[in-house]
Amino acid sequence: MNNRAVVVLSGGLDSSTCMGIAKKKGYEIYPITFSYGQRHDRELNSAISIAEYYKCDDHKIVDINFLSEIGGSSLTDKSLEIRENELSEDIPNTYVPARNLIFLSLAIAYAETIDADYIYIGVNSLDYSGYPDCRPEFIDSIQNTARLATKRGVNQGNIIINTPLMDLDKKQIVKLGVRINVPFELTTSCYIGEDEACGVCDSCLLRIQGFQQNNYVDPIKYMSKNEETFK
Repeated sequence: MNNRAVVVLSGGLDSSTCMGIAKKKGYEIYPITFSYGQRHDRELNSAISIAEYYKCDDHKIVDINFLSEIGGSSLTDKSLEIRENELSEDIPNTYVPARNLIFLSLAIAYAETIDADYIYIGVNSLDYSGYPDCRPEFIDSIQNTARLATKRGVNQGNIIINTPLMDLDKKQIVKLGVRINVPFELTTSCYIGEDEACGVCDSCLLRIQGFQQNNYVDPIKYMSKNEETFK
């Protein structure tokens, strides 16, 4: 066993909390961030800032723009509108086809290359917006696939995929992040990606709820026109 952990870092609240958890456990962190043709660069910029905050010298940014070429999601296809209040839907149109399957496949390859024992990813089965690739069944499946598909899995034992937020809601995630000093002021959650968060997309609503339920002040700025969201 070694002290290395790959962290799938999106620049958002959940993945940054995973960074904080891995750091708290004393792992040597190797963040990996994916540029997949998302609507804006704020995610990438936030991920870079967070990796710098945790003093990660080797931060991989992987270009897989193919996901925007095939479309199928309002996060990668600007012709599709990001709709509000989709939390009650089974699978909203912000779902990016097979995104975490692709991310974890590449993260597994990276972990095997650098001989890391762990991968951290901030998937969540409670506030997961209906995405099928955030469920524990998916993680269990790809964990088994990693064991079967890699030299490391066959010869040395599996690379462990850690999902420390899987059974936490946003209230619990925010509380945990504040306790371990995650720099939430550097994170971004908004699907729109403007200088100030919209405050009405599903991702913003979940984040706002998490801070409000803890009576914490969210350190990021929201558009003033959406002040009704905070009542």
